[in-house]
Amino acid sequence: MPRKLEFHVVHASGEDDIHKAGDLNYHGPLAKGWVASRFCLYPQDIVIQLEGRARLRKIQILSHQFLIPTKIEFFVGDVPEGTTPLLENARYTRLGYVSLSDNEKTGFKARELKSVHVDAVGMFLRLNIHKNHINKHNLYNQVGIVAINVIGEVIRKPSDITDPDLFVDVSDNRPVDKDPGVEGFFNKPDYISPLDDLAFDMYQDPEIAQIIRRLERKKQEAVLQERYEYAKKLKEAITELQKVGEKLGKMEVEKRQAVENEDYDTAAAKKVQIDEFRLQIYRDLNVYDLLEPTGTRHPVPVEFESYRQQTPPRLMELDRSSPPMMMHSPLPMNYDERPLPAMKSKGGGAPPPEAPPGGPATPHSERALPVQRPPPLPEEEVEPEINQEPEPMTEVDLREASTAIDVFGYPLVSKAYSKTWSYREDALLAVYKQMQELAVRDKEEAKTMMRAAIFLVKRGIDDKVYAVFKAALNLLRLILTDFVPKHKIPKQDISSAVERTLQNLFHKSGETVKRSRDDAKKFIFELAEFPDVKPSQAVPHECVKPIKLTVAPRLAQSRAEIVEKLYKTHGLNDGLTLDNMMGFCTVALNHNAGEVREVTERIIKQLYRDHGTAVKNYLPPDDEKARKNTLWRQLFEFFDKVDGKPSKSDLRKQKQDDEAKKQEEIVALQKQLQDLRQMNNTKEAEKENAKPAARKKPELKKPLPKKNPKRADEDEVSTFNTESLSTQNVAGICIFCSERNDAFTEEGLDIHYWKSCPMLKRCANCKQVVEIATYTDHVLTECEAKSNFGKCPRCSEAIPRAELDQHIADKTCNPFKPNMNHCPLCHENLSGHEDGWKDHLMTREGCKQNPRRLIALNKQPTGGAKGGARQPPSKISRPTAKKTPR
Repeated sequence: MPRKLEFHVVHASGEDDIHKAGDLNYHGPLAKGWVASRFCLYPQDIVIQLEGRARLRKIQILSHQFLIPTKIEFFVGDVPEGTTPLLENARYTRLGYVSLSDNEKTGFKARELKSVHVDAVGMFLRLNIHKNHINKHNLYNQVGIVAINVIGEVIRKPSDITDPDLFVDVSDNRPVDKDPGVEGFFNKPDYISPLDDLAFDMYQDPEIAQIIRRLERKKQEAVLQERYEYAKKLKEAITELQKVGEKLGKMEVEKRQAVENEDYDTAAAKKVQIDEFRLQIYRDLNVYDLLEPTGTRHPVPVEFESYRQQTPPRLMELDRSSPPMMMHSPLPMNYDERPLPAMKSKGGGAPPPEAPPGGPATPHSERALPVQRPPPLPEEEVEPEINQEPEPMTEVDLREASTAIDVFGYPLVSKAYSKTWSYREDALLAVYKQMQELAVRDKEEAKTMMRAAIFLVKRGIDDKVYAVFKAALNLLRLILTDFVPKHKIPKQDISSAVERTLQNLFHKSGETVKRSRDDAKKFIFELAEFPDVKPSQAVPHECVKPIKLTVAPRLAQSRAEIVEKLYKTHGLNDGLTLDNMMGFCTVALNHNAGEVREVTERIIKQLYRDHGTAVKNYLPPDDEKARKNTLWRQLFEFFDKVDGKPSKSDLRKQKQDDEAKKQEEIVALQKQLQDLRQMNNTKEAEKENAKPAARKKPELKKPLPKKNPKRADEDEVSTFNTESLSTQNVAGICIFCSERNDAFTEEGLDIHYWKSCPMLKRCANCKQVVEIATYTDHVLTECEAKSNFGKCPRCSEAIPRAELDQHIADKTCNPFKPNMNHCPLCHENLSGHEDGWKDHLMTREGCKQNPRRLIALNKQPTGGAKGGARQPPSKISRPTAKKTPR
């Protein structure tokens, strides 16, 4: 069966002064690994010699987090039979290569673990390490390898490597001999134990790792000997020791960092903590007897309580006062799966949370480890030892628990205050039994007993040990579902009991341990449905009380999730109203944790779906100021979507599309104008060329018919006007006022628009030249200062917002009449026919507020504004009127 092979480095082409190649010989949380020298030449070579000639099955490489090679080639080396096993005698065979990620996506904080399966025989393994990935952290173009692991089988007879029976494992922790009658992995010759994996050694305390391997071997032997109870205990001990090993590895790294920072007080305190914690775990798990050093087949029953009394005082104080310590991976590990030439690559898992560089790698996420005790053993294995005395209670505890002592007695309550978790659990179980067996007697006695039990339940809910917490929940369930109806407890006492315990359950729902958090929330939902609790509506009332913004994010998130589920289950019934729901949500929306706001938004959105605009009464006004805030904007846009209204973003997009379409029309019209000018110039040139040619033809004797000059001029104008209907203007004619002038070239028309065209005016706000007919629309929708104006609903003119309210209140403006035009200069209504604007703005009896009218009258020949070219449709003329002064 393959196992982890011992090796040592025999050659390295270069190494850093601090990170020597010899560090690869050792695995553990404090391993630094090998780093190439600065600005070295590539490729770099590392050669390791195995403990003997072996058949290699698996090679693992743990790369550095930012000193990363682009690829690593593998060569297995062997020496000819009868030759001295020296490095210079080795002959190498190439196995293949692996490519390594540049690690940029992880921010250079994850280390990549490559696991490749091979099948090769040899006693040397050479790594050909190619140039590095370039990144900002790798200043000297170095590469690094934190650890190497080789798994395989040592060969007994080098002359024959095909017979599986010739492979033997000579290590102390080798698996037991194969038994054909035993099922499972014992009969799998390719089985590789997880304890031989590189990840196991890199984040486990070395001493704990060695004990785990010995216990694993004992477990395999116990299974073969059918000692299943003993195997079960070994399995539980191995599981707990793995957690403890991770924690001790983390603490060792912290101690080393304190030493490197010359913080020797912290290092000394950490050393004491490590020693006490290690001793505590060995005693709690009874490791010595589980290893059976005397060789007994059946271990002697262990007296756990004798060890509980020997717990070091300092660690007991730590258990009492400090929260459970968290196991953080000092550095996450990134697994990768990529095919290899001539071999397979295998890996798995996701990178755990980021951590500082330099520590051990681990594929695990953060995990809470109980400092007090391992998880409880089944009742059939260790019976509760009620008859033994716990430590005495302090004066403060005696005063606090005086009521409970009067009801349940000092021995039982002292167990509830014990530092040993099994005593605390036993105390709650004893109270459970007493309340279950209590006969129906005096109601006052039952109420007193219930109040004392609730006191102990509150302590049990806050307990950090999961078994004690579950015992407290079971006791509370018994009280509210069986004891209350049996003894006819009044509703007032029921509500008081619920309110007192709910605060502890809320606090428990914010714990880091997931199963405790989930059980607390599940029990709250269950509590709301108890027959004697539901009519009081105590649970919903307590749940929707506004939270404080200083509450921890996880606790606030759990509280919001409880409210969300209660609403989904009950709706606005059983104590939940729109008022108290929105009161909770409006406060929770201001929490600084995004997870809390996200759950609260879901609640508000669901409330709006169910109850409509009444929800808006509890939120800020839906205006531009509120929509500048991303949170309110998203909520209001969701409300618009529910109501079937286009959102502000949709309207903004529509406006942009309209402006783009208008701009395309302007460009198309300008192109048509340019084509028309070019066509007119071509016709004039043809006429000029045709005149001399006509004079040279003597044979044309018949005179051409004479035309009335005046009539010819009218025909020419008429033809020109017909063509100009589809263009913006024609050379020599203003398309707005129809004035004809030979000076009206492109620049001449611009000057005319800017200074004298009576149909146009300059906007006082943005200085653009616009048509008087569209001046109001321009100010309200297009002008740079459009936000400063509003539209009067009476006269339809653009009024400054500062004056709009007073203007509307005065009602002195001239009302706008349907089917008529309204002049923004003189505020009069005028005819709505096509030439109505020209008659009003250009004639002598027209608009007295148009200063350009007199200029036009002085230029205008007899016949008024109606002579000359016809005004094109406003769709064509209006866009061209917006010109900026040159």
